[in-house]
Amino acid sequence: MEPLFALLVGALFTVSIYLFMSKHIIRVLMGAAILSNAVNLLIFTAGRVTREVPPIIGANSDVLPAAAANPLPQALVLTAIVIAFSFFAFLLVLGYRAFQKLGTDDSDEMRVAEPVNEPAPPLGY
Repeated sequence: MEPLFALLVGALFTVSIYLFMSKHIIRVLMGAAILSNAVNLLIFTAGRVTREVPPIIGANSDVLPAAAANPLPQALVLTAIVIAFSFFAFLLVLGYRAFQKLGTDDSDEMRVAEPVNEPAPPLGY
């Protein structure tokens, strides 16, 4: 099960990085949402994916059984889901407000601080 999750996490990271390189704000926001899901899935997978042994410490033991999943990553992922959703909602509102103000979602056309009639600055070396 872990190799399948590792491939899924790699695919999600690849898609999110591809979307981050876009000029359109909505694609960048979707890349941020996919990246947060990829990180959550990576942390969840690191805590071991099993269903057979519950993470309960027995009466005669001080540690979890070796085959049990670690509950700490699951708790961290639950918190991260809430934070990522609120962060995505904030970015979505910010992007929509910028679209309303500037009339475009292209990041190259959003450079309102640069003079209009002067040539563009060098983009590479």
